[in-house]
Amino acid sequence: MGREVHVLKRDGYYLGDSGTSRPDDKSSAAKNGTEISGSGEGPDPTNTTMDGSRWAVSQSVTLKKSTFSARAIGIKSASEARSLKQELMSGNPDLRDASHNITAWRVQGDHGGIIEECHDDGESGGGRHILAILQSMDLVGILVIVTRWYGGIMLGTDRWKLMTQVCRDALSQRLRVAGTIGNEALWGLDLEAMRSTNLSGGSVGVGLPIHQPDGARSYIMKAFAPSGDATTKKKTGVALEREKERNLGLLFGALELLFGSWSEHIGADELDRRAWSWYVQVRPEVESGAAGWGGKGEVKLSDILSLRRKG
Repeated sequence: MGREVHVLKRDGYYLGDSGTSRPDDKSSAAKNGTEISGSGEGPDPTNTTMDGSRWAVSQSVTLKKSTFSARAIGIKSASEARSLKQELMSGNPDLRDASHNITAWRVQGDHGGIIEECHDDGESGGGRHILAILQSMDLVGILVIVTRWYGGIMLGTDRWKLMTQVCRDALSQRLRVAGTIGNEALWGLDLEAMRSTNLSGGSVGVGLPIHQPDGARSYIMKAFAPSGDATTKKKTGVALEREKERNLGLLFGALELLFGSWSEHIGADELDRRAWSWYVQVRPEVESGAAGWGGKGEVKLSDILSLRRKG
């Protein structure tokens, strides 16, 4: 967040005669931070308030009888944040009956600067915690509500982890549907260029750019080295490379088993939506924001396999 990111774009672009892309929707960024657009793409009755505004909803997480979930939506002003929260509560009795509805939002001010606000709703420090997540991700134009149904057992510091998990899940859903990004970067192989060494440089680069996947593969391979152990004998470069390939193969195998267990029971769109929440649950714990870029941690295959459909 707060930096330019190239993504693999699956659809939604138009390649004209000149080879330039024409995005279907406009995307905007605030002068300070990343601004989330105020409306989503397409109807989704499960994530829609009474007035039709799109809310991104996280997967619910339960620990010791306490359940957490989060909702996120784009906003343009402080008054819109307050009105959207009021409408959400009035249209959802389950949320009104919850123990806590923790709120945080940030918007771009009319005269520069960022306006932000948070409310604990009885969960001491909860609002500041959610607001700190938005600040660390440099997000602007966003309202987040984390709901907790208290189960009667104190969670201690675990409640912060669960709030963070559902908050990031809702934000990832919101970022995914917020709009399109210009200057698409597509991964692909230029087979014609590979067959001919005499291809002039001027004929390459017409239309959307073509990027070789070697750089991405190298980056992924680095990420799946075995966890360090000072007592383990140092391995040769070849042995380490083979172990990385094996680790990556095991990861892909676990993901294939997970997706395969659900693919015949839910549609592709729902599977795609759930994949974001699964990612949030199994990814390594690293620091939020820029401090966590490139951070390392263990990925447990057992956590991935536990998400498979039962029965």
